[in-house]
Amino acid sequence: MYLHLGENTVVTDKEVIGIFDMDTSTVNKATRDYLSLAEKSGRVEYVNFDLPKSFIVTDNKVFISPVNTATLNKRVK
Repeated sequence: MYLHLGENTVVTDKEVIGIFDMDTSTVNKATRDYLSLAEKSGRVEYVNFDLPKSFIVTDNKVFISPVNTATLNKRVK
């Protein structure tokens, strides 16, 4: 099954490791460090440049998405 992350970005649900809320999870320093390291290594892909509401960790990339986590979780089910 496929998960639409917004715009023209689609991943398979088997690739998805986690879906995280940008507001609540980036409070933790470890999460901010992880995202910073992923961006420096070129693994971050922005779905678009609207206000980010979630980030999706997959096998190979981290997607920054304007779609909230509740909507993404509904799409997975």
